[in-house]
Amino acid sequence: ESIGKPNQYLGGKLSEVTLNNGNKAWQFSSAQYVKEAVKNVEAYLADTGRKLPRRALTPFSSAYRPEIDVSRELHEVSEADAAYFHSLIGVLRWIVELGRADICLEVSMLSSHLALPREGHLEQAFHIFAYLKEHHNAAMVFDPTEWNIPQGDFVKQDWNYSIYGCDGLEVDLPDDMPKPLGNMMRMHVYVDSDHAGDEITRRSRTGFVVFLNGAPIYWFSKRQTSCETSTFGSEFIAMKTACDYVKGLRYKLRMMGIAVPEPTYIYGDNQSVLANTGNPGSTLKKKSSAIAYHFVREGCVRDEWRTDYINTHFNVADLFTKPLPSGAKRWGHVARLLHYVAPREYYQ
Repeated sequence: ESIGKPNQYLGGKLSEVTLNNGNKAWQFSSAQYVKEAVKNVEAYLADTGRKLPRRALTPFSSAYRPEIDVSRELHEVSEADAAYFHSLIGVLRWIVELGRADICLEVSMLSSHLALPREGHLEQAFHIFAYLKEHHNAAMVFDPTEWNIPQGDFVKQDWNYSIYGCDGLEVDLPDDMPKPLGNMMRMHVYVDSDHAGDEITRRSRTGFVVFLNGAPIYWFSKRQTSCETSTFGSEFIAMKTACDYVKGLRYKLRMMGIAVPEPTYIYGDNQSVLANTGNPGSTLKKKSSAIAYHFVREGCVRDEWRTDYINTHFNVADLFTKPLPSGAKRWGHVARLLHYVAPREYYQ
């Protein structure tokens, strides 16, 4: 006898839903795990006469930057709170893995301070839980509907007359690759960076999110490992990081027998970077970005990916590079990734 359809996975609740277009899709909700986590945090605070913040419209308090927090070190105040901060970050990281991409950036920023947490960092971790308490009802819907390429975007370029034309660059596929079965998957990506966003080191932050058909499957937010002197440089590093991931994912999908006949379509909001990646006639003006420049361009030549422009107000990767205030821009991005959590008007 069959055990039936799955309803629980790694602490999240699975259910099958019918979309507005009539297609069936799986929905994954972390609401149950989030509510239990919030309850545990409230119990810990109650033991010391504290409470979660009453209202939290965003994961962080307004204009908060953890790197310039000068409150007391937690080890000087309470060893118990210092240890608890570590466990809170572990719980929050798992909540991000369960689909709460709307707190990915803030959790990543706090994770950089595990070695020397301060009182302010702990308070902001509690603020994230207050936000989750207020916005616990969220679900990620893995929409299998094929994503339609907007007309005029991602036009294939002729690279024959560029410096790459005589190299015969093509995608190198292994001979023992399994035969693709089923429908093809169309992948599209949104990339962004926050130039010199770290107020101490002035390092930039890379953020991107990957969609397979209509489903978000991977989100990324991480401070860059080098200090870039220009927006162009930091955006190019972000583009290269996203392309690195896409290259591996395309190979993995093919090894699983999934058809990936088309290039990956990558949106960015920096015109200079896009001109230097997708335009065969462009030349690099900054030598420091040369490796990222050639890596991304060679992928365009092989037609592994194509790049195009999207206005920053519609670039959902913006959610992973800097804390956004509560408002139309933030909730619009959140609504692209998660159902039920944003105000209703953003799902029209």
